[in-house]
Amino acid sequence: MNEVVGRDDLLFVTLDTLRYDVAQELAAAGRIPNLARHLPGGAWQRRHAPGSFTYASHQAMFAGFLPTPAAPGPHPRLFAARFAGSETTAGRTWVFDTPDLVSGLAAAGYRTVCVGGVGFFNRQGPLGSVLPGMFQESHWEPEFGVASPTSFASQAERVEEITAGLPREQRLFLFVNVPSLHQPNWFHLEGATRAAGDSRATHAAALEYVDRYIGRLFAAAASRRRCFTIVCSDHGTTYGDDGYTGHRLGHEAVWTVPYAHFFLDPPPGTPGVRPEAAV
Repeated sequence: MNEVVGRDDLLFVTLDTLRYDVAQELAAAGRIPNLARHLPGGAWQRRHAPGSFTYASHQAMFAGFLPTPAAPGPHPRLFAARFAGSETTAGRTWVFDTPDLVSGLAAAGYRTVCVGGVGFFNRQGPLGSVLPGMFQESHWEPEFGVASPTSFASQAERVEEITAGLPREQRLFLFVNVPSLHQPNWFHLEGATRAAGDSRATHAAALEYVDRYIGRLFAAAASRRRCFTIVCSDHGTTYGDDGYTGHRLGHEAVWTVPYAHFFLDPPPGTPGVRPEAAV
């Protein structure tokens, strides 16, 4: 990451509330082709979330504690605050001297931009302002929220506007919280009803909806230079599993999340991009 930071743009996407098992099943069945083409080996990595609900998990991730591989560690981190005695800070870790990754990247010359989704990013009150308040620029509209059937398409359109308006030389750290998987998601499945409510099937349909528009987001993020990209869930959720419904609880379906990171290459002939930088 010490080579990436300062050279490439950075994109961090949280598919809020996405379950690992649903994400993996859809990738294996060819139902999310636009996401799957970027997943190493065509599959999600199984990881453990740093929190059981949005606020806690994002506070941890913005401090550098991304979801941890679901296997014995220690696991060196991509980003870490300078902290004496850290066992997961390695030579390949980008270390920052600020309280969080967002301000650390801002200090390194990045424009930090948040496109919010769920209520913890809507800036409609003090609590909903904490996370987006970390960024130099934040965006939220009702059309981006959990109750909007077109939330992610609207977010992708805003990202296209943001990247088009940035000076080409300006490095960008873009964070997008995708709310489509979060309840309510029944409206993403044809034939489902509000009365019947959300289910594992509507959750899967919501991921298929996101996949239809993720290419627009990726294209905008890599429109100016190569972009290092992280896509993961912040936590999962339950739909009657062992009697549980929802999240903010200690169930396997909540703690286990899908994760991937990869590079997005800019279009051929992008001004100012050396051919070898796009490899």
